[in-house]
Amino acid sequence: MTDKRNCPVEQRSASWLRGMIAAVPIVLGYLPVGFAYGVLGQGAGLSTVNIILMSLVVFAGSAQLVAVGLISASLSPLSIILTTFIVNLRHLLFSAAIFPHIAHWRKRDLAVFAYELTDETFALHSTRFELQDVEKGEVLAINITAHLAWILGSWLGVVAGKRVLDIEPLALDYVLPAMFIALLVMQIKTHTQVWAALLAGITSVVLLLGGFNQLHVIIATIIGASFGAWIEGWKRI
Repeated sequence: MTDKRNCPVEQRSASWLRGMIAAVPIVLGYLPVGFAYGVLGQGAGLSTVNIILMSLVVFAGSAQLVAVGLISASLSPLSIILTTFIVNLRHLLFSAAIFPHIAHWRKRDLAVFAYELTDETFALHSTRFELQDVEKGEVLAINITAHLAWILGSWLGVVAGKRVLDIEPLALDYVLPAMFIALLVMQIKTHTQVWAALLAGITSVVLLLGGFNQLHVIIATIIGASFGAWIEGWKRI
C-alpha cells in the first residue's frame, strides 16, 4: 500500500526532475558559452574567484562577456556598470511577459525566479506556460539547473584558460545564437509570429549596423512585439 504521506514529497521530486530534464537543451548551450566566458575572463586578468563569483551573482551571459571585454580594455568601473545595465534592460520585458503566469507566487519565490531569469529560460518558460500549467518546482528547477550549468562551464573555462588562447577556431561564439534559433522555432506557431520575428530580427541587424550596439535588441523587440500585437488586433476588427 502506498504511504500517502510521501506523495507530496514524491510529487515535488518528480516536478523538479521534469524541470531538470526540460533544461537539458539550455545546459548544452550554456556549458560551451560559459567555457568561452571563463577563457576570456582568464585572458582579461580576472582571478578564478572573480570569474566564478560573476557567474554566481550576475548570471547574465551577454553582460558578463561584455564586462570582460570592457575590463580587458581598462574602462572605468562606472562605464562597465552602466553598459551592462543597458545590455540587461531587456529583462524588464521578459519579467513583464512572464509575471501574469506566476503572479500568485509568494514574493520569496518571485525573487528567486527573477534572480535566475535569462534569455534562454524565458524562451523555454514562455513556450511551456502557453501549453500547460507548469508547477512552481518545475519552473525553479529549470532556472537552477541552467544556472549551475553556467557556473560549471565558467569553471571549466578557467581551468582550460591557460591552454586555450583563442576560442574562435572552436566556433563557441555560435553556440548561443544557435540555441536562440532553436528556442525561437519552438515558439512560432502562426503567420503573425513569423512576420513579427522576421521584423524584429531584421530591425535588430539594421540597428546594430547603424551603431546601436547596446540598444538594438531592446528596440527591435519592442517594434516586433508591437507589430505582432497590431496585427492580432486588426484581425479581430
